[in-house]
Amino acid sequence: MASIHRFSHIYLLLIVLLALLPIPTFAALPYKGADISSVLMLENQGRTFSDTSGTVKPFEQILAEAGANSIRQRVWVDPEDGNYNLDYNVELARRVSEAGMGVYLDLHYSDTWADPAHQTTPAAWSSYNIGDLKWAVYNYTLDVCNRFASENIPVSIISIGNEIRAGLLWPLGSADSYYNIADILHSASAGVKDSALSPQPQIMIHLDNAWNWDQQSYWYDTVLAQGPLIASDFDMMGVSYYPFYNEGATMQALEDTMTRMGEAYGKPILVVETDWPVACPNPTYQFPEDIKDIPFSVEGQRAFVKEVAAVVERVEYGQGLYYWEPGFLGNAGLGSSCEDNLMVSDDTGRAYESLLVFGGI
Repeated sequence: MASIHRFSHIYLLLIVLLALLPIPTFAALPYKGADISSVLMLENQGRTFSDTSGTVKPFEQILAEAGANSIRQRVWVDPEDGNYNLDYNVELARRVSEAGMGVYLDLHYSDTWADPAHQTTPAAWSSYNIGDLKWAVYNYTLDVCNRFASENIPVSIISIGNEIRAGLLWPLGSADSYYNIADILHSASAGVKDSALSPQPQIMIHLDNAWNWDQQSYWYDTVLAQGPLIASDFDMMGVSYYPFYNEGATMQALEDTMTRMGEAYGKPILVVETDWPVACPNPTYQFPEDIKDIPFSVEGQRAFVKEVAAVVERVEYGQGLYYWEPGFLGNAGLGSSCEDNLMVSDDTGRAYESLLVFGGI
């Protein structure tokens, strides 16, 4: 009988000790935020944003209060209407910095959208040979960085190109010449490193198809084998994860690919573009099997972001997540094959509850 009492006391002691142990939790992502490049353009059109309670505020403030700590901005060289040019981005970055968030510049090296299907050389550089083009990239990158330095706006990340799996600055920087791609990227990196920005931003290379290890490894292995681009020319790897276009884009494939990228190249990895629809009545493509249970709704949007964040947190080198254009009013379907991917009402600009997800990742 005494042995039973002794066992009971030991059992109770173990329960007490276990209760005192800290509950394991995921650490918050070092980088969490959104691309809100369109904000100034929308404000110039008279559009406004409000938080979940309906109070009108600048969109960057709404995101900061929701828990975001970094904002991504696309930078175009010489767009016809001035939207997304250097002056535009300096103005937006100043507001982002004043809101207490980090600035992440996404250099497209184009006068318009750059992505896997479009990498148009800026008009002013279109007649250049590869030697002149490299110098143009170096000088432009240097000028962008020095402008931010002169404005006393710190920059935490600079992406040298946007979704450049098929190259950049076509045709000279297309996938027909991986040597040229490597040469151009080395020049871009040098432009950042030679600038007056202090501390120096983290230099990122950004590809699409975050779930496809074969594509990621082929690109990095091939470009690094050329010679001009060396591992120390970049600090981070960015990936886009849009699960709308391929059944293979599963969460498991995302985790496996990011894990293998970290093991192979030893650099921090960030999901720098992703989104999830609140409405998708007629999906164009089949969604991956392991996310079919996530609803097309505000709550589904929150659940999706949390699941992607959990993947990033589990990956040893995973460091961040950015939602693409959660407030691009008038363009709710841009960025997927669905009807509405915004985290705000397309009609009123009022934030959905899903935007508060940044405080929990």
